[in-house]
Formats: sequence, C-alpha cells, structure tokens
Amino acid sequence: MPNNESYGKSGVIRKQKTLFIAKELFRKSIHICSATIPFFLRIAYWPVIILLLLALTVYIISEIQRRRGVSIPLISTITAAAARKRDENRFVLGPVTLVMGIVIAALLFPPECAALGIYALSFGDGLASVGGKLFGRIVIPFTDGKTVAGSLTCFTAIFISAWCSSHSTITALVLALVGMFIELLPLKDFDNLIIPLAISGAACLL
Repeated sequence: MPNNESYGKSGVIRKQKTLFIAKELFRKSIHICSATIPFFLRIAYWPVIILLLLALTVYIISEIQRRRGVSIPLISTITAAAARKRDENRFVLGPVTLVMGIVIAALLFPPECAALGIYALSFGDGLASVGGKLFGRIVIPFTDGKTVAGSLTCFTAIFISAWCSSHSTITALVLALVGMFIELLPLKDFDNLIIPLAISGAACLL
C-alpha cells in the first residue's frame, strides 16, 4: 500500500504539471491572438505595422530592464507569467521572433499569402504545443521532445485555417504539411520567424 510520502510526491508532480499546462495555455493564448492581425492589416496596413514595431521596441526595452532587476508594470508581469523554464534568467526571445515573423511576412508578401502565414503561426504553432502537452505520449525521435499529438494538432490547425482562407484543399494540404515539418524541427523560438515566412512563400507559389 502506498505510503504518505508517495502520495505527497505524486501530488507535487500533479501540481507542477497543472501549473506547467496553465502557463503553456496562457502563453499560447497570446500566440493565438496574433490571428487577428491580418484583419487589422486590411483596415490600416501601415499604422498596424508601426504599432507592432513600437510594441516590439517597448518589449525589448522592458525585457532589458527586467533582466537588470527593474520591473515594468504589466509587461514584466506578463513576460514572467508566460516564460518557459528554459527562459529563466535569460532574455525571453519568443515575443521578438513572433512580431518579427508577422511584420516581415506582411512586408514581403501579398496580403492573402501573408495572412495564411500568420494564421499558420497563430493556430498551427500555437496549438501544437498545447496539444502535445495535453495529449502527447509518443515522442518523435530527434525533434527535441516533439510529439505525434502535437504534430497532428499543428497539421490540423494549419489545414483548417488555410482551407477557410483559400477554400482550396490542395493549398491547405500542402501548407499544413510544410508547417508541420517546420514545427518538428528543433528551432526553439525561431519557428515564430520561419513558419510565417515559409508558409507565406509557399502560399504564393501555389
């Protein structure tokens, strides 16, 4: 019969897992919110680009200050709440690559193609991590811990978002496969930069 110590350890593990998943959901909810950006780009292209770059500048300054021990109200709190364990005592790079991926895609590609790239980043990459953490059991070798569940979530999310935008099954299928392959690579935060550019570029070729 398990002793109290065993119950205590299992309780701590469950609590740690719950907190980890809650942090991941919070972090990815911010990620998914970027799906609204193509809508605003259609309404006011340059003002949105400028606002994104201003937000990026404010974040970089805030993050530099946070690492120096100076807390910036709200921004530092959100960053700390969303940061992964690997980001502890480091500059949290994710928001920088997220904004840069969106801005560069918007500047380089036609609006329709850029929107597909941004949706792939928002939904595909955003939901892949959540799906992997909640349902991932089978780890894919040489992918730095990526799971089958996470990859399938990524594929499905990109396929649905691409199909809803393009109404083309072939386009949605190709973009979903490209996005899933990129998401499998151990790119860490740089997938935020590569996914929207690669998907936008692929969309222009289709």
